[in-house]
Amino acid sequence: MAIATINPATGETVDTFEAHDSAEVERRVAQAVEAAQTLHGTTYAQRAEWMHATADILEADVDRAAEMITLEMGKPIAQSRAEVLKCAKNMRFYADNAESFLAAEELSNPSAVSASAAGTVWQPLGVVLAVMPWNYPLWQVIRFAAPALMAGNTGLLKHASNVPQSALYLDELFEKGGFPAGSFRTLLIGSREVAAVIEDRRVKAVTLTGSEPAGRSVASTAGQSIKKAVLELGGSDPFIVMPSADLEQAATVAVKARISNNGQSCIAGKRFIVHTDIYDEFTRLFVAKMNALKVGDPMDEATDVGPLATESGRDELAELVDDAVVKGAEVLAGGSAPDRPGFYYTPTVLAGLTDDMRIVLEEAFGPVASLYRVSDREEAARVANQTTFGLSSAVWSNDASEQDWFVANLDAGAVFLNGMTVSYPELPFGGIKDSGYGRELAAAGIREFCNLKTVWKA
Repeated sequence: MAIATINPATGETVDTFEAHDSAEVERRVAQAVEAAQTLHGTTYAQRAEWMHATADILEADVDRAAEMITLEMGKPIAQSRAEVLKCAKNMRFYADNAESFLAAEELSNPSAVSASAAGTVWQPLGVVLAVMPWNYPLWQVIRFAAPALMAGNTGLLKHASNVPQSALYLDELFEKGGFPAGSFRTLLIGSREVAAVIEDRRVKAVTLTGSEPAGRSVASTAGQSIKKAVLELGGSDPFIVMPSADLEQAATVAVKARISNNGQSCIAGKRFIVHTDIYDEFTRLFVAKMNALKVGDPMDEATDVGPLATESGRDELAELVDDAVVKGAEVLAGGSAPDRPGFYYTPTVLAGLTDDMRIVLEEAFGPVASLYRVSDREEAARVANQTTFGLSSAVWSNDASEQDWFVANLDAGAVFLNGMTVSYPELPFGGIKDSGYGRELAAAGIREFCNLKTVWKA
């Protein structure tokens, strides 16, 4: 895949970029190694000062950065601005909390281990490679980079090839805030060059957000090299609606959950599992709200749904829908790509799904919702858990015991009750099963790429 910015609203190539050759990759890896040695000797207070300054720069640049995101991957401009500001918030969160998250701990009774003092300290690993996707060009990177740098690590970024401007923007951002040169470096390379970087002994760990096949490849290489890996992969998240729910609110949030980021979010609600007692009413509300969405130019403030990021992504989504329709699915809204330039797909609702349809088990990465009618909570959980994914989930119920039951019985990294899944700096984020392993954000996220070192003193 060429390293290029292609405007998904028009299909036109805006700019192309030369890949870094092996000499440039070596130069950038060496810079990251040298910067890691420098950062290891700095204090949390110094790194926090730099991180706050970087957040200030990003906030001041919110409009330009947002336009860059929308140009490269097509999300509505208001959502792009929100992404930029969320990045700054995450930077400040780790600037303010990294020291307490990584504080040394002393054993209260060291004599139990025949010591005068004993405990643990957290220390950075060194250079960490991040392999990141295009759907949140800044946020996906910053939610790794902020904790990594605050811990004293340095970062190398292999970004998706269709967001090179975002990748190069990040290449300069942290140095502008005061971090030592080389603390965060972008590598403009293709996917075939990733394995060699992971295998480099100077690179101590890798994190990937992306597809399941990409995760398997990265995990395999990291395993062969005996290196730590964190994987956040795909999701086909259930959105369960039970009879005690507020249906108007549930339907409104369901639409937002499905079409946010033009439906291109791993944690988006994709499978809407509705109790039979309220299925007809929820479906009426949900379909009406999906039909009311404005599809258009993502630079227009009034647009609800923009184009998909790539032509191949739009075509893959259409194939899933077409497969379901051929096999008998009912199209309640949308169901086709509009006749216009760009990589658009109409917000779509499918019902009457059967197990032989690909969309039942595969991830629909775009504004396509699947509806399921279930008779009780047991059937709801069975349908929710039937895919190989386990990223997040949402349950709409005002019955406290029912809420507890779903929390205990859903196979997912998170359960959101009467709301949609959202990533917060304060809460761990990640999945189980084929959705990956490890956690980002909160205290868990900063500790993933640190060495928990035991200290014992006679």
